[in-house]
Amino acid sequence: MSKLIGILGLGIFGSTIAKTLSEYGSDVIAIDKAEENVNRIEAFITKGIVGDFTDLELLQSIGLEDCDAVVIATGTSLEATSLGVLNCKKLGIKYIIAKAKNKSYREILEEIGTDMVVQPEKEAGTRVAKNLLRTNIEDIVRLDDSTSVVEFYPPQRWIGKSLIQLDLRKKYDINIIGMRRSRGGKLLVSFDPKEPIEKDSVLVGITESDTFEQIDFLNQLN
Repeated sequence: MSKLIGILGLGIFGSTIAKTLSEYGSDVIAIDKAEENVNRIEAFITKGIVGDFTDLELLQSIGLEDCDAVVIATGTSLEATSLGVLNCKKLGIKYIIAKAKNKSYREILEEIGTDMVVQPEKEAGTRVAKNLLRTNIEDIVRLDDSTSVVEFYPPQRWIGKSLIQLDLRKKYDINIIGMRRSRGGKLLVSFDPKEPIEKDSVLVGITESDTFEQIDFLNQLN
């Protein structure tokens, strides 16, 4: 069964979320004051409404309370975003996400009970910086605030040595759970830890995110 998601505000951020959700089969109710914004993504949404999402009666009239989650995607006005959050809470929305312009906005939105607050520009900048800093990491998937699955290339000095010889769990607090023979190759979860690591291998492990990233950024894998 597909999820029903509400998007309040259809700027670049809100429109991108709506389009992506639609591509993966979710139903989307979208609201924006500007008719042209609603019309622009009409093909991607289930229901589009031109109106003010700070109006609780409007939200009730369109059945927003039926949504599994709501994203308040405009972060320029703290008052409007806060009213949007409070309206969603009055409607009993189970999961509310809001966009914040800065740290002060974030703190206030968290204080009034927003489940998740995002700062897209800051978070995008952090991602770009981390991508530039990476030495060996190919990909990283966060499981929670402190733990990630990391896919990374072994440093040159690891080539020809086995996982047992390297003792990575003790040295870097990383548990190797799989490997690929080459980039994009099949992920192998059964492998011999005594087998020498080959030049084009890719290792996959579970580790503490920030610690391993810092080691990689500083090129300290050895």
